[in-house]
Amino acid sequence: MFLAPNTRRQSLRYHRNADVNITNLMDVMMVLLVVFMVAAPLMTSGIALDLPKVGGKAMEGEETSINISVDKDGYYYIGETEIPADKIIEKLKALQEANNKLTVTISGDTSAQYGRVIGLMAILKEAGFEKVGLKTEPKPLSQRRKNK
Repeated sequence: MFLAPNTRRQSLRYHRNADVNITNLMDVMMVLLVVFMVAAPLMTSGIALDLPKVGGKAMEGEETSINISVDKDGYYYIGETEIPADKIIEKLKALQEANNKLTVTISGDTSAQYGRVIGLMAILKEAGFEKVGLKTEPKPLSQRRKNK
């Protein structure tokens, strides 16, 4: 004799919960958000420079720019790596092959020797880099009001 199973009891026993619980996901995302908000200001790379505070218009365009820093002791840096003056052109030419619209920005410390910054500009001009800019910081608001 064959007995049919109670279909009502089995359907209740094997009923699955189809709800999606995203509470754990939201907790992880909030922790990551806080970590990145705290860490983002600390991720600025480069050497510490005291840039001149002058006005001026920012460079515009779609080209990418490489930054060369001159510190107060007159050493040249690309990023955080110290580069001798005779190796700068070699490095920049390799970067220029990858991007022919490369521009160069010079960040010179206010106490850097003027000759070192101008010497770097001369080296870049002799190598054929036409788009060279000088990086500065905007004037403080109190000085802008005095000039008006």
